[in-house]
Amino acid sequence: MTLHTPAGSLPHLDSGTAGDGAPVVLLHGFGGDAAGWSLVQAPLAAHRRTLAFDLPGHGRALDWPEIGGAGIAARAVRASLDALGLEKVHLVGHSMGGATAVLVALKAPERIASLTLLAPGGFGFEINHRLLRRYAAATDAGELEMLLEQFFGWEFDLPPFVARQAAEARARPGARDALVTIVEHLIDGKTQKVLPRDALAGLEVPVKIIWGTQDRVLPTRQSHKLPGEVATHVFERVGHMPHLEIPEAVCRLIREQMAHG
Repeated sequence: MTLHTPAGSLPHLDSGTAGDGAPVVLLHGFGGDAAGWSLVQAPLAAHRRTLAFDLPGHGRALDWPEIGGAGIAARAVRASLDALGLEKVHLVGHSMGGATAVLVALKAPERIASLTLLAPGGFGFEINHRLLRRYAAATDAGELEMLLEQFFGWEFDLPPFVARQAAEARARPGARDALVTIVEHLIDGKTQKVLPRDALAGLEVPVKIIWGTQDRVLPTRQSHKLPGEVATHVFERVGHMPHLEIPEAVCRLIREQMAHG
């Protein structure tokens, strides 16, 4: 994978070849970065060009001119698609990145070949606001490890380096403050801001939702009662991070989307 930071675009990891078919664009969740898609991006790149963006205030986009919630991230993604000359993409988003992907799709549906959302934000009022606020403010590797464990299913063994890398990222000037700012954009008091979920039915592209029954950040029931046009895939014994817990299954579902263009 190659890191690219072209003018006007979010920094991103680019992999695969630009052959037939729309490329895949991956949008990470709150507190993550482009590298968090490695278990998904590498297999997908064998079939299609893939780009994993750092969203504003995260990773190498820490100094993006505007930092905030999913709306700000969506504007940055659309500007990046313009700067990169990407007319149509398969858009994949996790958590906050999922909410961002929905906003991009609703604003510019002609640019979307398919939409795949992993435990997306904005699908209901309930959110583990205490966990996210503590995670945003934490800097110690030990505290981060305890917090990160809650993002995964109960049986998942969190690799020790994950917390160390998170602590190293927080040590950069402005990194912690950026996350604290972003989390307050995502949460309104003790609830999260809600997207127009029913509008997904109007998108003339395949839409998939992927969720885990052990999600302790956003409850799985937010995947219930979606429009019938939306394909919902719920996995037992999986937490809030399906792209890290069950990457093979996630890749398979995204490849199904890629068959549409």
